[in-house]
Amino acid sequence: MPARIDYQAAAPDATKGLTEIARYVRSGSIPQPLVELVMLRASQINGCAYCLDLHYRRARKAGVPEAQLDTLPAWRESPSFSARDRAALTWTEALTRVSGDHVSDADWDAVKAQFSEREIVDLSIAIIDINSWNRLMIAFRTPPTFGLKGPSAPPTPDPSNASHPPSA
Repeated sequence: MPARIDYQAAAPDATKGLTEIARYVRSGSIPQPLVELVMLRASQINGCAYCLDLHYRRARKAGVPEAQLDTLPAWRESPSFSARDRAALTWTEALTRVSGDHVSDADWDAVKAQFSEREIVDLSIAIIDINSWNRLMIAFRTPPTFGLKGPSAPPTPDPSNASHPPSA
């Protein structure tokens, strides 16, 4: 499926704020492997091929166990996730699907039991960040790169320190 628009060329400054949020997330209180699980789960729910490709690669690089990557779509049934992972994934699903049930007291209680207030804010910002990027990538049909580099790769955001920063 071809890209609809090169958003970086059309509006080079449009995603600067999102890039800053992504940098904050990467330097925040949530460990990188858990950030990547959250990014992957939201991207699975939203069906964002670009973000799935990017964050599966990043998750592997961050040391997320293959058992977690393999069973993430069925994390509730998998023994590979800790109570803290489960709370983060519950929170991810609640915030990603906020239009359905809003955020229940049970979801709040689950995250509050495992994370400090600062961590809850940082986790929430990570979820907001990836949901924003998912919507951009899906709307503009940004193709996944599957790790491609060079002239044959489609123009996509540079997967450096931020979630989806503009190309260099």
